[in-house]
Amino acid sequence: MFISISASETGNNKGSSAQLVHYLDKENRLFSEQKTEHWFNGKESHIDSYVVKRSIDRNIAKLSSTDAKFFLINISPSQKEIVHLKKLEGRGANEELKAFAIKIIDEYARNFHRKGINSNEDLLWFGKLENHRYYSAKDKEVKSGKVKRGEPKPGEQMHIQVIVSRKDITNSIKLSPMNNSRGGNLEHSKKIGQFDRVAFKASGEKVFDEMFDYRRTIGESFQYANTQKNGDLETRLTMVGQKDQQEKVQAVSAQEQHPNVSPQLLAGPGDTLLDLLLARAAFDPVSPALRNRKRKKRKTQQQELKF
Repeated sequence: MFISISASETGNNKGSSAQLVHYLDKENRLFSEQKTEHWFNGKESHIDSYVVKRSIDRNIAKLSSTDAKFFLINISPSQKEIVHLKKLEGRGANEELKAFAIKIIDEYARNFHRKGINSNEDLLWFGKLENHRYYSAKDKEVKSGKVKRGEPKPGEQMHIQVIVSRKDITNSIKLSPMNNSRGGNLEHSKKIGQFDRVAFKASGEKVFDEMFDYRRTIGESFQYANTQKNGDLETRLTMVGQKDQQEKVQAVSAQEQHPNVSPQLLAGPGDTLLDLLLARAAFDPVSPALRNRKRKKRKTQQQELKF
């Protein structure tokens, strides 16, 4: 699970949101034969682009021309996570990912530790689901001439982009996820809130795992990635050892379940065939976790029909 917070895909968040909104509408223009993806938030699922732009651009009370007006949150499941989600939810995977995004914005709000900012309902935000990612000039495939810049990347690429206003829903509280305070300076935190980006990113995979009964491996955890980037040598080596041991056990199990697949194809790191096979095998349609989930969904649907 990859979650990031940035100024904007277009590189500027100090002026109007028009350019970013237009950019995030690109798939409706590029893939007109597909279902139109509308903007959504915690209350509505079919929001027009002009409403998004107008709402964000008007919610800027007491912000100067050099202040950030909005931020972009990128919520990107791995290919393995998407395979699992589609296996679990079928055609409803898109809507379930949107429901997941709403919970992530709940986590975003709570991470500020500000009075009156407790959930997504206290924020002004809009999400947009995208089904594709595109090659950029930085990609090696573009540099080698194999593909052209702007072409869609292969594989499962479903993700969600969220525009969230710098000001809260009342246009009175200024919030910045770029604030590095984690509560150490109390006076500073009282003024602009504290925001722990590490804790926020870690919360994303926790919510996903609980929401979709996902069995996360050590190697795909945020803790592992963060440790390898920022941890001391001893801790990094310990986690690498744990990851390698887990992968060996999984490889043996996967080979037993798929004897006709080459072991070499089952041995790579990241979103390899091993990951995808495990995502399918671990959540076989007859598994208790999936069976219970489907039973609960049918029961809920039956109750709704009674009303």
